[in-house]
Amino acid sequence: MRLIGFCTLVSIVLSTPGLAVEPATGAPAGRVEPFVDARLIDRMRGVSLRLCEPRDEGAVLAFDKPWEGGFSGYCTIIHDGKNYRAYYRGKATAQKDGLGEVTCVADSTDGIHWVKPQLGLVEVGGSRDNNVVLAVDGLSHNFSPLLDTNPAAPADQRYKALGGTMSTGLVAFVSADGLRWKTLRDEPVLTKSMVPFPSMFDSQNLAFWSPAEGKYLTYFRVFEGKVRRICRAESDDFVNWKSIQLMEYQDAEGRPAPVEHLYTNQTQPYFRAPHLAIATAARFMPGRQVLSAEEAKAIGVDPSYFKDTSDAIFMTSRGGKVYDRTFLGSFIRPGIGARNWVSRTNYPALNVVPTGPTEMSVYTNQDYAQPTAHLHRYSLRLDGFASVRAPYEGGELVMKPLTFQGTRLFLNFATSAAGGIRVEIQDASGKPIPGFTLAESVESIGNEIERPARWKDGSDLRALAGKEVRLRFVMKDADLYAIRMAEK
Repeated sequence: MRLIGFCTLVSIVLSTPGLAVEPATGAPAGRVEPFVDARLIDRMRGVSLRLCEPRDEGAVLAFDKPWEGGFSGYCTIIHDGKNYRAYYRGKATAQKDGLGEVTCVADSTDGIHWVKPQLGLVEVGGSRDNNVVLAVDGLSHNFSPLLDTNPAAPADQRYKALGGTMSTGLVAFVSADGLRWKTLRDEPVLTKSMVPFPSMFDSQNLAFWSPAEGKYLTYFRVFEGKVRRICRAESDDFVNWKSIQLMEYQDAEGRPAPVEHLYTNQTQPYFRAPHLAIATAARFMPGRQVLSAEEAKAIGVDPSYFKDTSDAIFMTSRGGKVYDRTFLGSFIRPGIGARNWVSRTNYPALNVVPTGPTEMSVYTNQDYAQPTAHLHRYSLRLDGFASVRAPYEGGELVMKPLTFQGTRLFLNFATSAAGGIRVEIQDASGKPIPGFTLAESVESIGNEIERPARWKDGSDLRALAGKEVRLRFVMKDADLYAIRMAEK
């Protein structure tokens, strides 16, 4: 499997300590800490945080069945053991009343090659020979499932979901196998009257169990100040939702970031670091028209769906009502050609999943409102959403104090043949610790997902366990994606 690590020119350079959020101390041993924000960074000199660019891997699933079509969307990818499943809305026309919409599935053993099972569960067009798991007017419009990782979840509720619009409210569903669904209760669990903001509920409204917060979280769409915004709510049982908050945006230094139309938010615990929520959101640019009527007609796009554009952005959250928007630029830009520059295309599917020992994948809905509508795959190296990048001239990164856990420090990194990374461990005041000084550091050269940092006397750090330390990385022509403190 190839190693993937392309980065865009988007960069934020920090030169001063004292960021808005202080780092957690005593992080559990084995926890991955990706460099996706400035949370753990004290200062940088000559290096910068860079957003990485996913590799285009092409179309993987055509929405070509009669009950699917050009208006299929709101996809969710669930990785369950050795299996993958894609859930998505099947919709063949632009009809906006929610009638005739269905929830479809496709299955995969690797997240790359997909098949549509003949399930025989739901009758559509007089036949059960299809891949449909739900067909409820209004609720199939944006049905968004999750694999419940709550240790207390009953076996017959291993899968849960939310579905519904402003007229129906959000209805909760449960399932033992992810195929046969039933409502958790007759009434919706969230209605517009419960939300202190103009509620829409008309896009993908997701939920998940947060191991970091010990509760269920839902992120859903509202329309505040004439802008598509995101709200968050909490629940202990997936039925009673409380603490409804409007999400805010901050840049790398804790200042307010621009408020843009975000059609979907796709917030999720990162599967390698579930204390960190990532969001691959769909940024919608209403009225930003690229195609002429003639160009739109030539590709067969519906006449109502070519006068806006959209792309994908990347945000993070470490709990509460704030998204970190360290990176304001696009995470996945629209591709080459007219088909990629129509309304509501390029919307990311929910969930980034591993698709190899060194690779993870994110998926997008492409060619919306067109005969060629499909699901598209993009790949990244593990932890490779962003990196600390050093140019050929070199530079350094110093982290904020943290309590060391484990016996080794592992690096996810890539260098050129001429580049390298050296690591110095300091005490909390910034004084180098004997045995782990820069002069004693063994330079890391190569391209690996996980390699232990080494010093002249080896890589064993058990003498530092439980102590508050700072990590200093001196780098040249290199990218540092993540670190992990672990026993082995």
